[in-house]
Amino acid sequence: MNQLIVENSICIDAPVAKVWDLLTNSEQTKKYMHGCEAISDWKVGSSLIWKGVFNGQELVAVTGHIVEIKPENVLSYTTFDPNNAKLEDKPENYLTVSYILHSEEDKTNLVVTQGDFAQVAEGESRYNDAINSGGWAPILQEIKKLAETE
Repeated sequence: MNQLIVENSICIDAPVAKVWDLLTNSEQTKKYMHGCEAISDWKVGSSLIWKGVFNGQELVAVTGHIVEIKPENVLSYTTFDPNNAKLEDKPENYLTVSYILHSEEDKTNLVVTQGDFAQVAEGESRYNDAINSGGWAPILQEIKKLAETE
């Protein structure tokens, strides 16, 4: 079976340390991730939750665990939407998101992958939803704006 991976990348005119802070600082993640804070102690195996306020109620939008972390270089974590009533909250339904950062002078190349949708329940539908919404491109544009203006 072919893999179903969403991949987006962007070049950001900011140092890698600033981009890394945007990815791992909960006060920063709220600014580009639909109002959600990324909450974790950022250690391999630790939980990661994306929490925000929706319609006046605090809600955990996404849960997962840190898979790999190399500060200012790689961050990989699993993700699952616990509010998706169609899918059971079990490891087979989690996707992996990876951020890979490369520094070139004072610029940062950021690559984000998410998948493998071919390995999860309703994977093709979930993959198509991700692709049809632009994948990570809209979020990367927001990260770029923040990194280049703050």
